[in-house]
Amino acid sequence: MKSKNLSEKILRSVKSKGFKYIELPSVIEANHIVQRSGENFRKFMFSFTDINGKELCLRPDLTIASCLRYLENNLKGKEKIFYSGQAYRKVQSKKDKIIRNQIGFEILGSKNEKKDDIEIINASLKILQNIKYSSGKLTIGNIEIFNLLISKLDIPKRWKLRLSRHFWREEYFKDLLKRLETNADIDPTIVEIDKKRYLNLLKKNPETMIAGRSVSEILKRFDTKIKDPRQAHRGKKVSRIIKSFLKIKCPINKAAEVLNKFFKKNRINLAVDQKYFPISNNKISKLNVAFASSFGRQQEYYTGMVFKIDLTFKSKDINIINGGRYDNLLSDLGSKKQIAAVGAAVNFNFKW
Repeated sequence: MKSKNLSEKILRSVKSKGFKYIELPSVIEANHIVQRSGENFRKFMFSFTDINGKELCLRPDLTIASCLRYLENNLKGKEKIFYSGQAYRKVQSKKDKIIRNQIGFEILGSKNEKKDDIEIINASLKILQNIKYSSGKLTIGNIEIFNLLISKLDIPKRWKLRLSRHFWREEYFKDLLKRLETNADIDPTIVEIDKKRYLNLLKKNPETMIAGRSVSEILKRFDTKIKDPRQAHRGKKVSRIIKSFLKIKCPINKAAEVLNKFFKKNRINLAVDQKYFPISNNKISKLNVAFASSFGRQQEYYTGMVFKIDLTFKSKDINIINGGRYDNLLSDLGSKKQIAAVGAAVNFNFKW
């Protein structure tokens, strides 16, 4: 089937589920992207400066363009939208495409998040009725569960923030775990300075007051700071727990049971139920449905449920649809309050 005919069928399919078609601007302010994704992302952008000195860029992501539209038009409440178009990014490999064709659909500003998660997946499944394939797999993850696990671990707050923030950067995340195991985040220069101060204070009377605190109080603080509240063996244990968690894969109807067994085994005060998973059937049409705890790293803005659909064509697996929840994205882009958001995108960057 030619991709143009297929895209038209997919658009009609999404519209039939109650989504409204919108047009998205091709050019957006570059600072929105840089503030959200960091200065390092600038190298992937096609940017330029207008006559007023404002830095603009071709949209590198349709989801961000859609969320900006919602904010700039001061929209309120629930909106079900869909769109089609191209995203533009500079590439580092000849295999990557500069122009990426997508169809996307989203639910923004709703207060019934669990229902919306199911609706986005159902719209995705509806799309598959337009595609001929032999078999496939629907993989579901949940970033919220990962963040709940991190919040319960016996590590300093700075490490909890790092691990949650960089979960999507797989290689860097592995490096963080190595550093966690060895206390490598401690600046050796600062530690040496603190040790000298510590030794000098030992010569003073413990009851002597310095800046409103006794020498004994200051010594206690320095002793903790020098050693770091996270001992080496504790860091290794936490790293092992995280690595084991990220290996969890199971049929979707067993997800809550398997996760709760894991939490209990590792003495983590945490429990989940089926509400974290929008689907409980292990088989839908030709799709096997599974949970994977490590899935959800393809976009940094995902915050909750995430999913992907891979289909098999002539013994070759191809990723067709990706989606998930990104409740922090609109506030990151300037909203003064959190606005719920969930959506998915159809991939057209291969030969059908």
